[in-house]
Amino acid sequence: METWDALRARRNVRQFTQERVPDEALDRILDAGRRAPSAGNWQPWDFVVVTDREQLVELAKVWQGARHVAGAAAAIAIVAPEPQDEQQAALLQYDLGQATYAMTVAAADLGVGTGHAAASDQDRARAVLGLPEGRFLAYVLSVGYPSDKPLAVIERLNRRPFDEVVHRGRW
Repeated sequence: METWDALRARRNVRQFTQERVPDEALDRILDAGRRAPSAGNWQPWDFVVVTDREQLVELAKVWQGARHVAGAAAAIAIVAPEPQDEQQAALLQYDLGQATYAMTVAAADLGVGTGHAAASDQDRARAVLGLPEGRFLAYVLSVGYPSDKPLAVIERLNRRPFDEVVHRGRW
């Protein structure tokens, strides 16, 4: 898939087939996250790849909206250092968003669906993932092949119109 098509085909997937995602595809998705832009080249992320079904089921319990993780072929836990201050927290969220989106587009390019979720139960996340002190689970990305329909360019996008969103020179 071309980059522009991958951007237009990417959607949140919440239901997956049981088909395994090849390691090469997972590695390419992870490498996209690793290559994401980062403020001052900080690269605050670590990624924990989970493919074990029992672990996925437990990981799905870190957030009320993460149930889709239990049925995914894999999950990518996006782990970050505890921020030291408000400025670092803001940079951290921006950087993690960049890495997350890079992974979702790389996955779409491979025909692999993703769904993102936050994490609030840090004790459970720590237990499931074995996180070291000073690190927390920021987001979880479920990964797998969509069970409803393959990824394809979305022609009827449910977004605000281009001319309503884009302002040139001034508001």
